[in-house]
Amino acid sequence: MGQHKTVWDNPADIIRHLAPEHPVMVFAPTVLQDRARQFLEGFPGLVTYAVKSNPEEAVIQNLVAAGVRGFDVASPFEIDLIGRLAPNAARHYHNPVRSKSEIAHAVKAGIRAWSVDSRSELEKLFAQVPTEVDGKGVEISPRFKLPVLGAAYDFGSKFGATPELAAELLAEVAQRGYIASLTFHPGTQCTDPIAWESYIRVAKDICDMAGVKAQRLNVGGGFPSHRVVGVEPDLATIFQEIADTATEMFGEDGPALVCEPGRGLCADAYALITRVKGVRDGAHVFLNDGVYGGLAELPIIGNIDRIEVLDPQGNPRGGERAGRVLFGPTCDSVDRLPGEMALPEDIAEGDFVIFHGAGAYSTVTNTRFNGFGAMTQATVMSLS
Repeated sequence: MGQHKTVWDNPADIIRHLAPEHPVMVFAPTVLQDRARQFLEGFPGLVTYAVKSNPEEAVIQNLVAAGVRGFDVASPFEIDLIGRLAPNAARHYHNPVRSKSEIAHAVKAGIRAWSVDSRSELEKLFAQVPTEVDGKGVEISPRFKLPVLGAAYDFGSKFGATPELAAELLAEVAQRGYIASLTFHPGTQCTDPIAWESYIRVAKDICDMAGVKAQRLNVGGGFPSHRVVGVEPDLATIFQEIADTATEMFGEDGPALVCEPGRGLCADAYALITRVKGVRDGAHVFLNDGVYGGLAELPIIGNIDRIEVLDPQGNPRGGERAGRVLFGPTCDSVDRLPGEMALPEDIAEGDFVIFHGAGAYSTVTNTRFNGFGAMTQATVMSLS
């Protein structure tokens, strides 16, 4: 009964009918499309989805159905994926460091938007990338960095030029006849709108130093998902801060704005169903998934505490909550979630722990280490 469904009512429905022994990543297309429309209606510019956060074809297809017309691609695979699934969409190749063969692949694919954060990489682009493709100008955006503010993870430790170097790169891009633009990334799970304000103000300084009017300003990703109970992301305030600061700094004739959300778009459209393998001496809870699977990023940016615990019949556990250490299924001691999680005291082997908001950087990080991680996927009407 029910096992031949292609779309389930919710995660509890899956648990009641299938009692899955392996992790299940549950996808709610309606949630994804609602979040996409929130960005499309609220952000004052072009919305491009960062494919790396979740490249599942169903995600791309639902974003296109919701009206998303741009994608941030970081590899030849992602370039080709979007070329196949959304052939009319804009593709922004904003991974700042690429091999010569990767550049050649992108040129052949007709990519017209690039980012760069160093002189050496800019010279590689000048050597291979034309200033026009099919009669349309090609954009190169120097990427700059600042000390991180309000983010869970600092992208500036790997990418980004200083403002001074970004100004030099911007001037060179303009002199060579490319469309000169700027880009930045405020950091992962950035909840503070002031981070975008600070970057936009420095973007104006960079344009002034270079003597160049940037055609577009890509304000990056970093838009937060809903990870903590009672603390929902305030996207509207972030959007408004971006719009207000851009107008203040550049005037009404400022650069066109672009954003590239990944987590902020896809994370809350998924929930991860895990099962309890054992409760060791009433203290430690072992799950059938962990940091080598769908929960890989939790030790880096912190736990998702939007969790439900259901018994094998799909009913919520109602015991008082207490802090427990959670381990994954492998024999590696690193396979542990950070800190403790508040779980019902009556949690037992065979129960299910559902992590809500698990759709970003999870479906693509499953290593199958130790033979675990046989994750399946399911579609639901609702996540509650």
